[in-house]
Amino acid sequence: MILDDIDQELLSLAKEADEALQEEYKKIEALSLKASNKVLSAFIKNGVSYSDFADVNGYGDFDPGRDKIENIFARVLGAQDALVRPQIMSGTNAIYLTLSALLKYGDTMISLTGDPYDSLQEMIGLFGSSSQSLKAHGVKYEQIDLINNEFDETKIVERLKRNDVKLVEIQRSKGYSHRKSLTISRIASIISKIREVNKDVIIMVDNCYGELVEEKEPCDVGANICVGSLMKNLGGGIAQTGGYVAGDEDLIKMVAERLTAPGIGKSQGANFNKNNEFFKGIFMAPNAVKNALKTQVFASYMLEKLGFKNVSPRYNEERTDIIQTVELGTLENLTHFAQGIQSASPIDSFVRVMAAPMPGYPFDEIMAAGSFTQGSTIELSADAPAIAPYTLYMQGGLSFEYGRLSILLALSKVKQA
Repeated sequence: MILDDIDQELLSLAKEADEALQEEYKKIEALSLKASNKVLSAFIKNGVSYSDFADVNGYGDFDPGRDKIENIFARVLGAQDALVRPQIMSGTNAIYLTLSALLKYGDTMISLTGDPYDSLQEMIGLFGSSSQSLKAHGVKYEQIDLINNEFDETKIVERLKRNDVKLVEIQRSKGYSHRKSLTISRIASIISKIREVNKDVIIMVDNCYGELVEEKEPCDVGANICVGSLMKNLGGGIAQTGGYVAGDEDLIKMVAERLTAPGIGKSQGANFNKNNEFFKGIFMAPNAVKNALKTQVFASYMLEKLGFKNVSPRYNEERTDIIQTVELGTLENLTHFAQGIQSASPIDSFVRVMAAPMPGYPFDEIMAAGSFTQGSTIELSADAPAIAPYTLYMQGGLSFEYGRLSILLALSKVKQA
């Protein structure tokens, strides 16, 4: 029994956490109710029926279920239109698809949040020699770093006054950087500043890990387009593949034509019998996000009280994604912690994870992910680049009860090590 393997001092601290975190849990539950209201309203508005679950194969010329899924995603994300397909296999794939659709030879894009997430760097062309990177196709790339976790508004405004930038990209989540993730209010503020000097630049937000964590989404506050993966929040732990792009109707048409072909756009695409998963996934997403947030708030409290360094966010801090970080100082500590998470997972608990090369990443990675869907980060998982200061990035938790047990067992194993 797992409870028999958990350190007694940790069980005592967990009881203390249960009392101390009641107000935080109530905030999360209130947010989940609002998100559930938004999602259920979208289902009713679109008249979802059992027949919408039908498997449509081949070209997929006519699929009313697929159309309703995309209408629901658009409504939930505050967008005019959306593209939600099993053919989009990850968040990185969704981002590459979108950027390659919207940017042509000679266009300039700017990252407003400094270095992009590791798996995007080869895609852009910042390292490696891929003939399919954006730079290899003539796209110009610039970046403006954050200053003390804030947008460099002065530099951004001055640069965009020149009106030669096609697209700016904002990464909402911290990724593998040591900054804080960006709240919707901060994104809204910089969008307002941008629009004062440039009405035409496309504002794109990488929304991975952030969906339904706040009341509003990036498109609600003026972003033209946002992207994400269904193995994260909006798949609800049910969707086994897929990604989305949501935003302005004309931009979604361009992305759809990049995915299929000019003239075809959104009108084709077999659903691979995934409609039921996609409907059920977004329906369950508010609950999955609620459990992930409660799991990570609990983890944050435990880590902070146990004296771990640079625990971020703090348990009572405002959150805008489902990620929790902790600095572990050495590769040995990082490995022990990741192995603890893996050993407390429902799937592959017997696997001993180690740092190793990972396709698309510039450094060795350590990944603990005993999940039902490979790569699912709405399920409890942890990963990190094997470089100093050896910061572990935890996320997810489909059930608070399971998440709580896994965190306690992982901490017990780290304490033993």
